[in-house]
Amino acid sequence: MKVVDAIAEILKRERIEFLSAYPTTPIIDSAAAVGIRPVLCRQERVGVGIADGFTRTTNGRRIGVFAMQYGPGAENAFAGVATAFSDSVPMLVLPLGHQRDRAEVFPLFSSARAYASVTKHVETLNLPDQVGEVMRRAFNLLKMGRPGPVMIEIPADVAVADIGDGALSYKPVKATAPAGNARDVEAAARALLAAERPVIHAGQGVLYAEACAELQELAELVQAPVMTTLEGKGAFPEDHPLSLGTGGGGVMSGPVYHFLPKADLVFGVGCSFTRHGMATNIPAGKTIIHATNDERDLNKNYPADHPILGDAKLVLRQFIDAVKDLPGKRAAGKGTVASEVHTVREAWLKEWMPKLTSEEVPITPYRVIWDFTRAIDPRDAIVTHDSGSPRNQMVPFYRATTPRGYMGWGKSHALGTGLGLIMGAKLAAPDKFCVNFMGDAAFGMTGLDFETAVRCGIPITTIVLNNSAMAIERHALVVSHDRYRTRDIGGNYADMGRAMGGYTERVEKPAEIIPALERARKMNEGGRAVLLEFITSEEIEFSHRRAF
Repeated sequence: MKVVDAIAEILKRERIEFLSAYPTTPIIDSAAAVGIRPVLCRQERVGVGIADGFTRTTNGRRIGVFAMQYGPGAENAFAGVATAFSDSVPMLVLPLGHQRDRAEVFPLFSSARAYASVTKHVETLNLPDQVGEVMRRAFNLLKMGRPGPVMIEIPADVAVADIGDGALSYKPVKATAPAGNARDVEAAARALLAAERPVIHAGQGVLYAEACAELQELAELVQAPVMTTLEGKGAFPEDHPLSLGTGGGGVMSGPVYHFLPKADLVFGVGCSFTRHGMATNIPAGKTIIHATNDERDLNKNYPADHPILGDAKLVLRQFIDAVKDLPGKRAAGKGTVASEVHTVREAWLKEWMPKLTSEEVPITPYRVIWDFTRAIDPRDAIVTHDSGSPRNQMVPFYRATTPRGYMGWGKSHALGTGLGLIMGAKLAAPDKFCVNFMGDAAFGMTGLDFETAVRCGIPITTIVLNNSAMAIERHALVVSHDRYRTRDIGGNYADMGRAMGGYTERVEKPAEIIPALERARKMNEGGRAVLLEFITSEEIEFSHRRAF
């Protein structure tokens, strides 16, 4: 047995379902030989995104894997892995490495060195007979603790080396997770009950721990409103009376903007509380409860009055039990907080309704998003955005009602990431209507991988909001645009999608939005990938952008 065959067998035992890849690496054929489907992308960054989106959609219970050749392949994948690292996505990356007798020679690229800063763990498989223990370490780190990408570099000569039978004794890694310190949880629960205006700040750790039911139970028990981070969007149903919506991507909903500054206590669970341009930063003067599974996040940017280290599901259950055992439950005020949330939300939407329902031509992107929410039941869909304007426009107004019905991403926001993510989501959840919103600039980065969706039979819908400009960069390209028109970009993306074999439409009038979406869904159900190009205005107004 060769090393690549042993790795393929280990992947099979770990129930890996497909291998996102770009040639040339022998792991592709070895995986195919044991029944793992290869999905070949057009460029490595999108291939990483496919594995990333698959993992997110399954909460890490089913791991996405990406493999690529050494040199240019490993170099081109970097942005995708950096995005997965910044968003704490547990995915396995298997780059081929240069053979061992020349791996350290300038200027050959070393994945083990270059990726150390954007992986949870990176290791080179230098000895063929160690394949079992190296892969066991990888899956152990993928399944436990703070999620993140893990990389195993396989030197080209090691990949095809023969090994003994030891690798075949590999057993799948079993995951485990810690609860919080019981005394710390009780003290924090007392503080939560004593607060006059608490806000629960839920991150994607709630999703990975599959703790959404516990989050909702605690929120209802103490009658605390819940906001989510960008990556945690969907962890709490946004049609729930206590939902404030999302703060992230540099924007926020009206209820978040109203409630967060007035809060006297913020209970962060499954979040990192990272001070970042893509996060909703916490105003000063709050009592902070912070429950996370990574000690590096505690007291990182905000002092935690009640730090708790543990798995979100276990910690939330501990809080529920502690609150029930303590006097002074907030449930006596049931309805009061929900009424305030409703009033604030309605007032905020009223302000935005002229844009959300605008009949203007070119179409405002807000009308596209609003009509999407009217036409598509969020329980039947998985939606993601791209970076820039589509993210800022979608995050506040799209109501995610089910866990992983929305993939928010963005601490490291490589333009064009959403296309790979949505293909991975469709592979994980083929019964869902999987849609990515991207701008014309994002399409310029990765749009040719729409052909991957067509060729590989991954029936997604890509929505291109085409305003023929880099509108969100308007503040940074003033003189250059005035003199040299640097913000102008162009293209007929429906024609490009059609040339790549997909079903496409170019939509220019507001009345055509919903019919086009309904046709797209039917085409996806019939197995065809769809590209809808909406001709939109240069919209640069956003909901409470960077308010705190």
